[in-house]
Amino acid sequence: MTHQKSLKVPASHNLSLNELYSLIKNDLNKIEKKIKGFTSSPNPLIKEISNYLFRKPGKKIRPALVTLCSKLFKYPGNEHILMGTLVEMIHTASLIHDDIIDESDKRRGKDTVHTRWGPNITVLLGDYIYINTIGSSLNTANLEITKTLIQASAQMIEGELNEYYLSGNLEITEEDYLDILNKKTASLFSACCQIGGRLAGAQEKFISMLGEFGINFGMSFQLIDDLLDYSGDPESLGKPVLSDLKEGRVTLPLIYTFNNDGHENQKSISELFNQKDFSKLSLKKIIDIVESNGALEYTFQKAKDFSISARNILKHFPESAFRESLARISDYILYRNK
Repeated sequence: MTHQKSLKVPASHNLSLNELYSLIKNDLNKIEKKIKGFTSSPNPLIKEISNYLFRKPGKKIRPALVTLCSKLFKYPGNEHILMGTLVEMIHTASLIHDDIIDESDKRRGKDTVHTRWGPNITVLLGDYIYINTIGSSLNTANLEITKTLIQASAQMIEGELNEYYLSGNLEITEEDYLDILNKKTASLFSACCQIGGRLAGAQEKFISMLGEFGINFGMSFQLIDDLLDYSGDPESLGKPVLSDLKEGRVTLPLIYTFNNDGHENQKSISELFNQKDFSKLSLKKIIDIVESNGALEYTFQKAKDFSISARNILKHFPESAFRESLARISDYILYRNK
């Protein structure tokens, strides 16, 4: 892959997520069962769509963060199973709504929900999942956890609104774009880490550090997603390359290109973008321009900087197998190919 050329890839990149999750495998299996129970409903339509949504397990990175962060402080309870389920449900609801807004046809290699059931039903299903999730969070004795989930959900929606407002704007600044990523993606990662700390009764200073770890982790995660849209393998990604571009989303590789390339290339990209000319020849031309000016390397370096910041924060916590797992997962998401 382009962003991995001449880079020393850590050994954790060669491990699968299942191997990285070895310490918490039983917890994640319980969360998987809880998700299936959470989405069961006497309503046949909700049941049908939920079965379709969760037929194939996802990466479960967010539930893993809740679990690992709670175990950093030797949490002895089981409430992380519920909370891991809830953060995965919020993530799923956000994807359902995102796919409608972006008019995406594919998600993880299969038809999106709105493609099969239509946008009206899909919007309602996303709302149903959101409301059920927040309601279920009230079962915890720690109301700060519910506040954290609500705050993260609000930030995610604000990020989505800002992204939609700036859709197709080639003059978006890097600062504005990173702010969108912070809200839309990193905020939920941050919430996961904070929730883990709160479950374990950690001091506020440690919960704050966990939140910062989650922000940096999430920023790195999303920037690699941006990168894979240009350099990834469609079969591994479960969607075509340049899907973001086709949906009008201007991500960091294109922002860097537009601000740092010559006038002719800027003009070419503007014309193709404004004409919505996304033929194979046009897409190849855009990829060639982006690859030629260091935009992919720049994006990877930004992702790496956030990843390094995340790992540095972990040094403030006592050494443990759980801390090492968080560090290794940070490496994994930086060097992943899907």
